[in-house]
Amino acid sequence: MAAPANNGPMTVLEILNRTKVFFEKKGVPDARLDAEYIISHGLKMKNRMDLYLNFEKPLTPAELDELRPMVARRANREPLQHIIGDTSFRGFIIKCDPRALIPRPETEMIVDMARDRLNALSTARGDAEDATCFVVEIGTGSGCISIATAKEIANAKVLACDISDDALSLARENAAANELTDNKLTFAKGDLLDAATADALTAAGLAADQKIDSLIANLPYIPDSEKEKLQPEVANFDPALALFGGADGLDLVRKLLKQTEGRLNSGASILLEIGSEQGAMLEAEASSYPWLTFTGIHKDYCGNVRFVSYKAK
Repeated sequence: MAAPANNGPMTVLEILNRTKVFFEKKGVPDARLDAEYIISHGLKMKNRMDLYLNFEKPLTPAELDELRPMVARRANREPLQHIIGDTSFRGFIIKCDPRALIPRPETEMIVDMARDRLNALSTARGDAEDATCFVVEIGTGSGCISIATAKEIANAKVLACDISDDALSLARENAAANELTDNKLTFAKGDLLDAATADALTAAGLAADQKIDSLIANLPYIPDSEKEKLQPEVANFDPALALFGGADGLDLVRKLLKQTEGRLNSGASILLEIGSEQGAMLEAEASSYPWLTFTGIHKDYCGNVRFVSYKAK
């Protein structure tokens, strides 16, 4: 990224093109797009479009010094979101760092699915409009799903659970940044649904024996055998605790489903994000959980199998 010897300072366009070529040599996916994001962020522009309005702007030595380490980090395959520091999830800004997985746009649909099922449940029960619905998210990570659910579903009271102290600290920071209070979203540490103890429910302002209306989980579901196939951004920078789910990837999913017996209100929904090949496996095993009805395999907005759903009997 050094300036040409005799041609004066590099312009924004020149540094953009050089960075794109450098990223391509390093195998960075979406090299041009990532170069745009990093350069616009490093130059403190409001958005990527500002790059196109400033292509001829010469860069100062100080600006180049600001960009070099960021470009080097991305060339080393560190995730773009870690370098920039955040990402958007359903329009909410979520801080990103190695404490938890980076929120993905494909996951956003699970919030719509939860809202639709909660509305149907409230209608079936004849609930008053302001009746509280109790949502539990297992494996909250950055907190993005719980934050969006608490912000978008007016009568939802959300308990976000994780076994990782690091993840919970990040989720709490994101909740505070999105101006969520304890009366809407609380956190609990523990192994899957074991985190939703009587004390945790009481701290959330609920009855100690409160049953769940919607259970959401995006658990580790990558089979252990696929470790070597992962992109460097995932393998080298995401926490392993949040990635791998045993021989076929479903160990934690099965454990969670077993824990739901007696914990759900009749008609409550379970929504799980899964790998694209795992929906049929879970449907075939549905009889292992006789208190639940398997209600479907669902594709995301890109047309890929992404979720499965259950309903409590």
